[in-house]
This record gives sequence, structure tokens and C-alpha cells, in this order.
Amino acid sequence: MASRTLDPMNGQLMTSASTSRPVALVREPSPRLADGLVTHIERSPIDVDLAQRQWEAYVQVLREHDWHVVQVPPAPECADSVFVEDAVLMYRNVAIITRPGALERRGETPAVESVVEALGCSINRIREPGTLDGGDVLKVGDTLYVGRGGRTNGEGIRQLRAIVEPLGATVVAVPLTKVLHLKSAVTALPDGTIIGYLPVIDDVSMFPRFVPMPEEAGAHVVHLGDDRLLMAADCPRSAALLTDLGYRPVEVDISEFVKLEGCVTCLSVRLRHVLAPAHRQMR
Repeated sequence: MASRTLDPMNGQLMTSASTSRPVALVREPSPRLADGLVTHIERSPIDVDLAQRQWEAYVQVLREHDWHVVQVPPAPECADSVFVEDAVLMYRNVAIITRPGALERRGETPAVESVVEALGCSINRIREPGTLDGGDVLKVGDTLYVGRGGRTNGEGIRQLRAIVEPLGATVVAVPLTKVLHLKSAVTALPDGTIIGYLPVIDDVSMFPRFVPMPEEAGAHVVHLGDDRLLMAADCPRSAALLTDLGYRPVEVDISEFVKLEGCVTCLSVRLRHVLAPAHRQMR
């Protein structure tokens, strides 16, 4: 029987048949994108039209690799809202609504909360005085590495532990001083190996299995499924290294988002334990 679902393009409820694809949340760039925050790099001019085309190409790659794309309603007043990963952290079917460390970004979370709630997720929240950005959390199995830096504070980490450790997770706090978010420095391969760019990592000994990448952008990958890894198009030596390790890089140009300290991870939220919305009875 058909169920009421979220329209994948605008986040509105609709009726659709059943499917079982994993879900990816995305959010269209704000027309104010060029005003986005920068912290650890010099500001560069942003071509907003090019960024829009790059975002559309990124979303198309997700669709081509069998992800059910759900678009969070745009937030034109929030310059950084395209970096949707920072607004919510997923652990299994639990959505932890973040409290971004930058005051300018706190208006991004309400619409994201509405979408994940409509998808049937259990909702938890980081509350004042805690701060937590989703880009500071790297999940490797049931271990959550959390960057303690400029956007995520100790109270945010404490609250995250209180939410996920009763569910079987382990939270590991990682010092972070050289980049904006933890996933600006490291991400993980499907087998759990951490990959990263050594010059921006405070303490590599935090990670039990680590492979250094030759380019900073090469430290950022999204597992699309099977042996496919989504990564930026400007790190050919890293792509070659990952190919040699038995993976298939899928490259996408995100140059305008890199100018705002963005990477392939922060342009989507992947819900691997929640089926595409058409599979769920909406309440």
C-alpha cells in the first residue's frame, strides 16, 4: 500500500510506492553563499552560479548511485545552509539536532528537524550551553570521534555521550586546532581505516588504523556503496592511492564550496539506517 512521504525535491509530503534505498539529505545553496563564514583560510570570491551548478552535479551523483535524495527546504537567509551535515547527526535511526557553534548558523536546524522527524527518526537535541557541529563527528562503526575545536565544545560532547552511549556507541573526543571541523582533517574508508592529511591533524595517535593522504582534499570521502568513494576532483594523487587500495573514486568538482572550508561530506547527510521515505508509514 502507498504511504504519505516527503517529496524528494521540496521536503513536502506526497504519496508514493515503497522503496528501500538509503536516504541522503541535501539543501540548495543560499543566494547569500558568498557571505558564508571562513575561519582557517583566507576569504576568496565565490561564484554563486557556479556553486549552484556544482551542487546540482553533486546531487546527481548521489542519485546515480541509488541514493534517495530528500531536499531540506532552502534557507536563503542562512549563508552556510548548504552545509547541511552540520545541522543534524545521525546514529542508527536517532537524529541528534545540533546546536551549531556559530550563532549565525543556528537558524538552519528547525527545517532539518522537521524533515528527519517526518522520515520517522527519533529526535534528540544538543542544548545550551552545549555546541556541536555535525561536521565534527566521524562515525566508524559504533565509535564516534568528535572534534573538540572552535565549533564543538566540551558540554556538547558530554551531551552527545549521554544520548548515544546508552545505545551502544563510544564517543572519543579529539583535539582540533588546525581546521574548522574534524571531517576537514579525517574521514574513514568502508573498512574503518581512517584517512587524513597530516599537516592539519593534532594527534594522529587517536586513530588505531591510519593512512596519510598526499593532498588535503584527499582526506575527504563519502562511501557511496560497494567500493565507490565520492571525493573532490582536485586530488589526483589521493584518487590514485585509493584506487591502488581497491576502491573506485567518483570525483566531483566542489571548488566553490572548498573556498568556504567545505568538502564532500558536509554537502549531505547520509541516513543509512533509515529507508527511503516511501517505505515508511507517515504519522
